[in-house]
Amino acid sequence: MTLRTAPPLPASSTGSPGRRRWLGMVVISLAVSLIIVDATIVNVMLPRIVTELRLTTTTAEWITSIYSLVFAALLIPFGRAADAYGRRRMIVVGTVVFVLASVLAALSGSGPALVGARLLQGVGASMILPGALSTVTSVFTGRDRAIAFGIWGSLIGGMAALGPLLGGWLATSYGWRWAFGVNVPLGALIVVGTVLLVAETRDPAVRRVGDWPGTVLSTGGLGALVFALIEGQRYGWWAVTRPFAAGPLRWPDVGVSPIPVALAAGVVMLVALVVVERARAAAGRPVVLDLSLFHIPDFRRGNAAASLISVGELGLMFVLPLFLQDVHGNSPLQVSVAILPLAVGTFLAGGMSARLSRRLGAARTLQAGMALEVIAAALIGLTTRADTTGFELAPWMLIYGLGLGMTSGQLTRIVLRDVPPASTGLASGTQSTARQVGSALGIALIGAVFAVGLSHAMTARLHEAGLPAGQGAAYAERLRDSAGTFARDLRREDPRLSRAANQSLATATDRAAFATAALLAVGLLLTLRLRPGTGPEESPA
Repeated sequence: MTLRTAPPLPASSTGSPGRRRWLGMVVISLAVSLIIVDATIVNVMLPRIVTELRLTTTTAEWITSIYSLVFAALLIPFGRAADAYGRRRMIVVGTVVFVLASVLAALSGSGPALVGARLLQGVGASMILPGALSTVTSVFTGRDRAIAFGIWGSLIGGMAALGPLLGGWLATSYGWRWAFGVNVPLGALIVVGTVLLVAETRDPAVRRVGDWPGTVLSTGGLGALVFALIEGQRYGWWAVTRPFAAGPLRWPDVGVSPIPVALAAGVVMLVALVVVERARAAAGRPVVLDLSLFHIPDFRRGNAAASLISVGELGLMFVLPLFLQDVHGNSPLQVSVAILPLAVGTFLAGGMSARLSRRLGAARTLQAGMALEVIAAALIGLTTRADTTGFELAPWMLIYGLGLGMTSGQLTRIVLRDVPPASTGLASGTQSTARQVGSALGIALIGAVFAVGLSHAMTARLHEAGLPAGQGAAYAERLRDSAGTFARDLRREDPRLSRAANQSLATATDRAAFATAALLAVGLLLTLRLRPGTGPEESPA
C-alpha cells in the first residue's frame, strides 16, 4: 500500500470539506471495527455453535482460524489493488462481500458451510482494512492525522469491548445466528456512509499487475501449516489413524498420515516464496513480501513479536470460552462478561501506554506490556481448576488486557520507525499480515495443545477410576472431538464421568495457558534486542 496525499475534498450537501472528512473518518472506523469484532466474537458463541451443529474440535478450530488465515493471505494483494483501483471502492466492495458472507454464516446448517462463510468473511475483511488505512493516511496530514487515528483507536477500542457483549446477548437471547445477522444493517450503513462521505483516492504510480505467484505460495504455505496443526490430532501426527478425503483426493488409510506431508509442503512453499520474491524484487516487479525490509532489525523483531502476541491472544480466547461453557454451562452473554476485563484493560492501557512511552521509550513500554501478558497467562494456568469461575479469572484477564493494550499501542511505531517513507505502506501491510498469521497459527497451535491435553487427561482420570482401557479411550475421544461439549452429556450419564470430564477440561485449559505464556515469553526475549530509543510517531496499522 503506497500512501499518497489526496486532493482537497469538494464541498457537498453533507457540509464543509472539513466536516465531511471527519464524518468519513467515523464511517471508516466503524468499518474496521466490524471486521475486528468478528475476529473475536465467534469465540463467545463457539460452544453453542458446536452443540447445535454437532461440530468436532477440528471443525471448531477451522471456523475461528480460517478467517484470520484468509485475512492474512490477502491483506497485501488487496492493499496494492486498493492503491491502483481506488481505496473507497475497495472498502465498499469489501463491506458488501463481508455482509453477504455474514448472511451465509447466519444461514449455515453445517460445519463446512459455516467454515466456507467465514472464509468469505476473511476475503471481505482483507479488502476493508488496507483500503481504510490508506484512505485515512492519504486524506489526513500533520496534527489532523494524529487526531484521526485517535478517533480510529477510540472507536475500535470501544467496539472491541462492546462487540462481544452484543454478540453474547444476541446469542443468548435470540440464537447465535443473529450475531452474524446484525452485520447486515451495520454493513448497509457503512456502505452508504462511505459512498457519501469518503473521498476516493488512489496512487497512479502503482501498477495494476499484482504478484500472483507470491500470493499463491504464501496462501498455500500458510494454509498447509494451519491444516497440519489443526488436523494432526484427528488424522495422526505420523502414522495415519483414519481415512482422509478432500473432494476427489483420497488418502490411504495405512502408512504415513497426510499431516507430515502437509507440513513438508507448507515449508517448501514458504521457502519457494522467499526465492520467488527475491527474484521479482531484483527484476523490479511487484511483490507481496518485500524481503529487504527484514534487513531492518527493529522491523524484523517487531513483526516476530506481533505474531507471537496474536498467537497468545487468539489462542487463549479460543480455549477459555470452551472451558467456561462446557464446565459451568455459562451462556454466551455470561462468557462475554467474563472476558470483558480483557477489553477494558486494553482500552485503559491506550492512554497509559502513550505516557509511559514518552517516559520510558516505545521498546521498554512494549516489553512491560509483554511481561504483563506472560504473567497473566501463567496465572490463568496456575489457578484454573474444575470449579474456577469467570469471576475468579477476571483479575488475570484485566492484567492480560493491560499488557495487550501497552504492546498494541507501541508495535506499529517500533516496526515502522526505521522504514524508509516510500516503503511505509507495504511495511504496514506486512505488519498487519504478521498479526493475522499469528492469529491463525495461534488458534491452530493452542487449540492442538488443548485437544491433546483434553484427551490425555480424560484417559488418565478414567483409568484411575477403574474403567476398562477401551471404554476410557472412547470417552476421551468423544470429549476431544466435541471440543469438550460432551462433558454436559456426561452429567446425565454418570457423576463420576462428569467430574473426570470437568477436571480434564481444566487440565487442558491449564496446558493451553502455559503454552501461551511460553510463546509470549519467547516474544519478550526477542524484544529485548530492540533499540530502546523512541522514534517518530507513526500511524497505527
